[in-house]
Formats: sequence, structure tokens, C-alpha cells
Amino acid sequence: MERHINGVKSCESQALVAEPEKCSPAGSFDVNSSTADEQVAESFIRQAMEIIVDEAVKKATNVQEKVCEWHSPEQLKKLLDLELRDGGEAESEILQRCRDAIRYSVKTSHPRFFNQLYAGMEPYSMVASFIAEAVKTNLYTYEVAPVFTLMEDAVLRKMIKVIGWEEGGDGIFNPGGSLSNMYAVNLARYRYCPDFKEVGMFSAPRLVILTSQECHYSISKGAALMGIGTKNVYTVPTDERGRMIPSALEEKIMLAKSEGAVPFMVNATAGTTVLGAFDPIDEIADICEKHNLWLHVDACWGGAAIMSKKHKHLLKGIHRVDSVAWNPHKMLMASLQCSAFLVRDKTSLLQHCHSARASYLFQQDKFYDVSYDTGDKSVQCSRKPDAFKFWLMWKALGSRELEQRVDRALAMARYLAEEIKKREGFRLVLEVAPVVKQRMMKKGSMMVGYQPLGEKANFFRMVVISPQVSRQDLDFVLDEIHNLGKDL
Repeated sequence: MERHINGVKSCESQALVAEPEKCSPAGSFDVNSSTADEQVAESFIRQAMEIIVDEAVKKATNVQEKVCEWHSPEQLKKLLDLELRDGGEAESEILQRCRDAIRYSVKTSHPRFFNQLYAGMEPYSMVASFIAEAVKTNLYTYEVAPVFTLMEDAVLRKMIKVIGWEEGGDGIFNPGGSLSNMYAVNLARYRYCPDFKEVGMFSAPRLVILTSQECHYSISKGAALMGIGTKNVYTVPTDERGRMIPSALEEKIMLAKSEGAVPFMVNATAGTTVLGAFDPIDEIADICEKHNLWLHVDACWGGAAIMSKKHKHLLKGIHRVDSVAWNPHKMLMASLQCSAFLVRDKTSLLQHCHSARASYLFQQDKFYDVSYDTGDKSVQCSRKPDAFKFWLMWKALGSRELEQRVDRALAMARYLAEEIKKREGFRLVLEVAPVVKQRMMKKGSMMVGYQPLGEKANFFRMVVISPQVSRQDLDFVLDEIHNLGKDL
């Protein structure tokens, strides 16, 4: 078997026994190459970090700079020189590749980036990301990631307390809210039918998930992935503000039962993707308790509101639910990605549902408390220490500053709403949004997403999160939309 160590080709057999006749002569390599390689690597890292600070931090957050430097896919392919060749490039060329990657990327930390449910530059979680990459560990056992295992445990315990589960709970960080919602589907199914884990779908009747028509698409994706089927996701009508109607939920439950199906889970949303609506969790919880249904809340976007005394009423009743998906990388601005799945159950349901008991990782006769080997709770093996980003940020800012971050974001959103009411011509009735979006992207002045809603025409979806956003930036958005579309 042949491999490279510090750029030097080495040969060994499958049994790790050297085969001299196939190996390079002992004198064909520099005995000091390891030290030299380390010096080159350190020099490169230092230069690259300077580029990151100058281009991806300072320049990318400067309101005078462009949000993006737009090019078509074909143009960008030529600018980036994407071909991978047999020979490596010089350090100067690689550093230029770093500059180009930053230059042609969308600056999501820019004060005028409003396109997605994440934005802004968060220094503490960014540094945590750098550290996590440098330490390069894997969060499945305490023995390989002792520090980050304890940090994840501390963060989960705090989040569980904030939710209001006084008797405790369980949880895990994972790559994205979609996976958190899929965890909920799998856990709800396991609680209803534990045999499903071993014997599969043959052990269960036709199962039905109930969710609002404004829910995130990951619910349907999860149903497809887990063999439940997208046609067994029953959507519940919403009111004019995009909130699930409890009486309509009960009707859908009874409909499923009349068809011989078995409703087993309800997904409520705290902060829908389009309208930012909060479903009435307390009323939905009453219905779920009546019918013995697992209640999951997708609070990926709106979960941060629970940090605010002023706005936590939006999640009234969340302490009654069975599971919660919450993304600190959204309203709280932790670096991507930072997503938690939280469960009220304390009986190791998460562990029982997903464990495979891999004997090379999860030995039960270790010399420490193996309850800290959390990897078997996860459907993954490799898992990044994303909780560290939230932990370091929370340590630096404290709960009060996180609360202020939420309050400010919602106050700025209200300001924008009031300003829109004062301006004529901002109720879109023509298909102008795609054209205005194209113009703003090519100009690079800002970035705002658009979409239709039901039978309504396309509208711009403003997402206000970043503390760097000022009222002047929001006024600029309205002025720029007007200027870019006044000839349409």
C-alpha cells in the first residue's frame, strides 16, 4: 500500500509491514523535510488569515462595498479556473485562489444582505469555527472530544432550561434544521412503534403526519426519506396571518382516522419561512394530548424569541411539546451551521431510537463515564462540534445581550413595516420582483429574496437580523427597490 507523508512517498503492505523492494531508497528524501513543511504550512496559514480578516471580515461588512460581484455561471467558471491538475500550484497562486473565493462570494455579513434567514458577522462564533477546524476533532466520544462534549452538554442543558422543561430533557446538535425536523419524525414514529427500527414498515399501519400548509419543506422530505410517504403528510389550513387553525387540525386528525390511518405526529412552526408566523402552540398541545400525538415545534427561525421577555409569548406553551428544532445560526446569528434538536424525554429515547452500538467506538467498559459518549444518539458518525460556536458566543455576550439582539431585530422589522405603510406603490400587483432582484444583484447594492404566496403576486421577503443593520439601511432598501423598478 502506497501513501504520502509530508510530500514523501512511503510504501507499506496491507499488514503494515514494509516491502523494501518496492520502497524508495533511504537517501531519496530530506530528513529535515518535516520541519520545512511545518514552516511552509504555518507561513501559509498566517498569510491566509490576513486575507480572511481583510477581505471576508473588514471589507465584507463595509456598507460602502458591494454585497456581491455578480457573474453568470459560465463567466465565473473562467474567473475561478476550477480545473484540478496533477501538479500543485505555487503558494502565491493558492493565496490568490483564497482572495477570489471571497471576492466572488455573496457577502452575507454585509449590512444590506437580507436574502436569507441568516446574516451578519458574529465574531465569537466565527472564532469558535476557526478553532474547531484547527483542532479537527469528531464529536462522537468523550475520549476524542472531551472539551466539546462537555460544552455541547452545557449548551443543551441551558437551552432545555430556557424552553421550560423543568425535569430536564435530551438533545443533540446536528447539521441543519431540516435534519432536526427529520429527527423528530423518526423519534415520534419510534415512540409509537418501536419495532419499526428492526422490522421496518411491515410492523406499522399507514402513519400520518399533520402540519400547517406554511411548514418547512423538510417535513415532506423527511416523510419521503423515512418511507412514510409525502401523501401521508396532511396539511392543515392557516389563518390570514399564516398560523395553523386548531379546529382545522382536529378535523384533519379525524379525517385520517376515518380513512383507517394512524396520526402519530403534529408539526407546529414557530416562525414560518415566508411569513414568520407562530402557530398557537398551547391550543395545538391541547389537541395533541387529547389524541396522544407527538408534538414537535419547528422553531428553527423563531426559537430565539424565547430568549426575550418581551416576545417569548409568541411561543406560549412550548414547555408542553415533545421536541423542538432551534437554529442559533438564524436570529441569534451564530456562524453557520449551528442547529439543535431538543427532546423533553429523559429516558434515553433518542439513544434507543438511533443507536447501533458500534463496538469500535462505544465500548461499555471504558475507564470513564460512557454516558458522555453521545455519538450513538445521532444518525451520523462524524459530527462537528457546532455547539462550541453557541457556547463561546453565549459566554461572551451573556443572556441579556442575546435578548437585546432579538428585541432589536424585531424592532427593526416593525420599523420597516411602518415605513412601507407610508410609501405609495409598495403593494406589488405586477410581476416586477424578479426584474428588480436581477438588477440589484448585478449592481451589487443589496440582496433581498422574493417569492409568491398562494395566488398573490411575487413579493420581497425582508429578513432583518444583523445588529449592523441601521434604519438608514432599511430606508435604503425601500429607496433602492423604488429606483430599480420605477421604469417597470
